[in-house]
Amino acid sequence: MSPTGYPWPIETARLDNGLRVVVSEDRTAPVVAVNIWYDVGSRHEPDGQTGFAHLFEHLMFEGSAHVAKTEHMRLIQGAGGSLNATTNPDRTNYFETVPAEHLELALWLEADRMGGLVPALTQETLDNQREVVKNERRQRYENVPYGDAWLRLLPLLYPPGHPYHHATIGSMDDLNAADLATFAAFHTTYYVPNNAVLSVVGDVAPADAFALAEKYFGGLPALPDIPPAPDGTRPARPTGPLREDVVGDVPAPRVYIAQRTHPFGTPEYDAVTVLATILGNGRGSRLYQRLADGARLAQPDYVSAYGVDLAHAPAPLIVSATARDGVNAADLEAGLVEVLDGLGDGIGQEELDRAKALLATAWWRQVSTVAGRADLLSRYATQFGDPARAGDRLPAWQSVTLDALAEAAAQLRPDVRVTLSYLTEESSS
Repeated sequence: MSPTGYPWPIETARLDNGLRVVVSEDRTAPVVAVNIWYDVGSRHEPDGQTGFAHLFEHLMFEGSAHVAKTEHMRLIQGAGGSLNATTNPDRTNYFETVPAEHLELALWLEADRMGGLVPALTQETLDNQREVVKNERRQRYENVPYGDAWLRLLPLLYPPGHPYHHATIGSMDDLNAADLATFAAFHTTYYVPNNAVLSVVGDVAPADAFALAEKYFGGLPALPDIPPAPDGTRPARPTGPLREDVVGDVPAPRVYIAQRTHPFGTPEYDAVTVLATILGNGRGSRLYQRLADGARLAQPDYVSAYGVDLAHAPAPLIVSATARDGVNAADLEAGLVEVLDGLGDGIGQEELDRAKALLATAWWRQVSTVAGRADLLSRYATQFGDPARAGDRLPAWQSVTLDALAEAAAQLRPDVRVTLSYLTEESSS
């Protein structure tokens, strides 16, 4: 394995019920990370069931066949561990890091909620967590400045019917309309062993981890016919540039410019990742140097460029900036456009070297923990069929050339851009 790849051992097994198990032994410290990726996210949600995957992120902590409500969290934290879960368009993941002697506890808990959540799901629990999600939507998306940007950008980037058209928070109307049986059917369909990857990283022998996985997950039945996700390769959105201007209670104008690029995991998207780093990562980035320091159009702490790492359709590159006092949205947008168009004049080797160094630092920061490695292995096993491909990403970034960057920059054309502009009430009058 290359020193810039994944320098820890990886062993894999597949149980008879289809569960893929990935183990990476590391005896550095007496801790172990347990990570499960379910191949279900908002892109899998049928019409009328938006927000289901995210709601189950909450419901999976609300008790299962042999674990009372909130007991999962209490048991892990009581054992000195930490835990959480996240949902995105491509997947849902659940994860714990525990002292190594409590690995069996973590695996038992995960297996019980994989196979035993539906029998414990009640109308009261469902109603309670629906209200929690509603509050989350209000707190994170509706009642904070610029909070609904992602909700607005996705429909601009992807047309109705596209699996990335809606955000993981989903529609409150869909969540309210569905009954208990519909939610139970969603879990029974997707939260099954042959739709999951279990990664165990840390102070454990692979043979012991495989034996424990068989002990706790081996008896769970597979589902033969899991519905495929909708096709993400269909035309991603209407042709031509699109924009939306929003007038609201925001402290300053903010502008987002976004466009679809390539799926995560492709060489073309690796070039986009490096390009985004050149554009928006830190004080040496083009956005900072030209809009915050130079033209003084943007607030220094609010310029950014990043790719959203979606694997099953052209993933978006998003560039944004928030205006300084006295700067209007039109001038800020013009500044962003100038920086983007200026990429066509060429990118220097020094910029490329800086971006690669920043990406290398971010990579090693992620894999410096057993939890970070476990999530990475689950991702590559789920999305690319091979956890060892996790070792390819950093070398792929390091191999991006100036020619590849020029090609990526040439695709950032005005005719395919999406613009979302937030205007203050004063500036719009």
